[in-house]
Amino acid sequence: MTGPDDERTRELGVEFGPLARDLEDHQYPTTSDELVEQYGDAVLDLPNGEQQLHELFELVPEERIDSAADARAAIFNTVGDSAIGRKGYSDRTPPAIGEREEWPHESF
Repeated sequence: MTGPDDERTRELGVEFGPLARDLEDHQYPTTSDELVEQYGDAVLDLPNGEQQLHELFELVPEERIDSAADARAAIFNTVGDSAIGRKGYSDRTPPAIGEREEWPHESF
């Protein structure tokens, strides 16, 4: 059970750790370069490895960031394949036989 002092530090498979609070407390607007200057050594744990913030934001230098949510979005947009758990995996089950939609048979 979580209490009032517990912080949410994992989102979309990325574990932010202490960087989550740093991003929330940062003064915005800012740039990706300013975030790297302050938090560039912060480590993000991913399902298949880890990356430091400066490695991710090298891809988006001087990008304007208006909020902590924008900073997280920039991180999600720059993490590589190591952020993907199992490639090609889906937890969706296919429809049962008889429940499948039939494709229209059109010729072009």
